[in-house]
Amino acid sequence: MNQLTVLVTDDDQDIRDGIEIYLKNEGYRVLKAADGLEAIELLEQNEVHCMILDIMMPKMDGITATFKIRAERNIPIIMLSAKAEQSDKIHGLSVGADDYITKPFHPLELMARVKSQLRRYVNFGTAGEAAPLVEGLELDAAAREIRVDGEPVKLTPTEYKITELLLKNAGRVYSISDIYELVWNEPAYNAENIVAVHIRKIREKIEADPKNPRYLKVVWGLGYKIEK
Repeated sequence: MNQLTVLVTDDDQDIRDGIEIYLKNEGYRVLKAADGLEAIELLEQNEVHCMILDIMMPKMDGITATFKIRAERNIPIIMLSAKAEQSDKIHGLSVGADDYITKPFHPLELMARVKSQLRRYVNFGTAGEAAPLVEGLELDAAAREIRVDGEPVKLTPTEYKITELLLKNAGRVYSISDIYELVWNEPAYNAENIVAVHIRKIREKIEADPKNPRYLKVVWGLGYKIEK
């Protein structure tokens, strides 16, 4: 595969330049933008495999940019924010971000998160035909796509990974900690709301009636499963 490209979007030039140094040391191609508008322009002109996106920016903030990006693309988005409240993290994830890191952060932690997101995005699965693992639900690992009754569903990389995990193991109950550790590849800490946000977004996309789900079920006190 060609060199992977990461787009860094932050209105602070020192932060952009600092992140660029670490990304280039890891072998990534780096693009930089000072606001959401510039980031979207770069996305239209370049193949980008991962975004690091600040929330508070002039012209177009990170939340608005994420809404617009998610309408067309499912590349991983890691949000940056000076706000460390759990509610802010949940809001960022609910609009389509795959990960969220608060400032100030250690550059090596950010690099680890970039690598984790790229692994999920680039290597979701092996090539193969779409297979109906559960009646009405199909998993196409080659296209990194879930189909409901034959229609493709737009999932973010993290939403796809959660769905893939539960679908390949239909009928098995996974706890919130299990899901977080298997998908995020890090120990689960205060993961309840983060996982719940992603489960809600997945239900909104794969269920005809998200409040009465046909596929993605909660097993109270234990976790979640996809019904066989």
